[in-house]
Amino acid sequence: MNPISTEPLSGPAARFPLYGPEFAADPHAAYERMRGTFGPFVPVELSPGIPATLVIGYFQARSILNDPLRFPADPRVWEQTVPASCPVRPMMEWRPNALRSGGTEHSRYRSANTASIDAIDQHELRALVEQVAADAVNGFGATGRADLATQYAFPIAFRVLSSMLGCPDEIGARIADGMSRIFETTDAARGNEILGQAVADLVSLRRHHPADDVTSRLIAHPAGLSDEEMGHQIVTLYGAGIEPLTNLIVNTWWKILTDEEFSATLHSAESTIRDALDTVLYTDPPMANYCISYPRYDADVDGTLLPAHQPVVISMAACNNDPVLTGGLPPDAFVGNRAHLSWSTGPHTCPARSHAYLIAETAITFLADAFPEMDLAVPADEVRWRPGPFHRALESLPVVFPATR
Repeated sequence: MNPISTEPLSGPAARFPLYGPEFAADPHAAYERMRGTFGPFVPVELSPGIPATLVIGYFQARSILNDPLRFPADPRVWEQTVPASCPVRPMMEWRPNALRSGGTEHSRYRSANTASIDAIDQHELRALVEQVAADAVNGFGATGRADLATQYAFPIAFRVLSSMLGCPDEIGARIADGMSRIFETTDAARGNEILGQAVADLVSLRRHHPADDVTSRLIAHPAGLSDEEMGHQIVTLYGAGIEPLTNLIVNTWWKILTDEEFSATLHSAESTIRDALDTVLYTDPPMANYCISYPRYDADVDGTLLPAHQPVVISMAACNNDPVLTGGLPPDAFVGNRAHLSWSTGPHTCPARSHAYLIAETAITFLADAFPEMDLAVPADEVRWRPGPFHRALESLPVVFPATR
């Protein structure tokens, strides 16, 4: 049996660091090297001195994601060994929510979230996205240039999610600031502090002034969530909404602007925007490495022993591109393939998948219709990817197009 060490390694079997600019610049090359050296289970560091196992085998990942008894999502034992200053801790620490719970508590939190999300009217949601997209386009259309990350995708994700949650702009801006700091892992402790106060203010507002929104429905749900529990549900919804949704829209536009063959299939109607989204989710998902679990005991998976209480991180990006799954064909051969793990699977599958699809598809379609002649404003090799162990995110996506009135 091949054990994964609990200690940082050195020499040829050193842990792969997932936090530096080198990994962010070309993670797929890193996954290929990992696969050749370690197979489906890779010893990595999420930040300096924080070891984990990265799962890059598709079928091994599915097995783990569907086995919550051996691979629970509760990190509280692991947390005892990690300092509060650890930059990745806010993305991984225990919170009373569905993402970090199991058993009856998971069912309680998930039922409240699912019921509150499912009550969203899809037609109203599409109209809201179109209105927010129009406002964004009106803000930069006359200039003939824009940064699609900061001027289009982020405002859409932020404003739409805030509207769904019944969150005023002032509170939403603080939530967005806190989430950004946490995802970047550079000022995560401060981000956690900002986020906690902002969501507490939102919960207080909606307890005193309920409305037709997700937050008010969570408060009214028979699960009887406390203020603390409410705050953590909102943190989860924002965390799963703003950053990944922004990155999904931006990464899809990056693919359209830089892959001529891919773009041609869209313009000739051989594929759809939904196909484009699934191709990006398959090849370069906005959450590349996540779905973290913490085995209670040393766990044997296909002859490899995963250490107790050490994080097991699923690499959706690497698993989707596992040669065992793809047959060795390049990822782009699977346009529109929905076998990917980018929404996870098992008990922690994303409950808002249809809403995320609708928002991203509507936003991308609106911009494509508004500016059919759009190009990168800089050479493709000048566009940079943001470092971080979890996300796949561009720093910016500058574009040019014929100015409109």
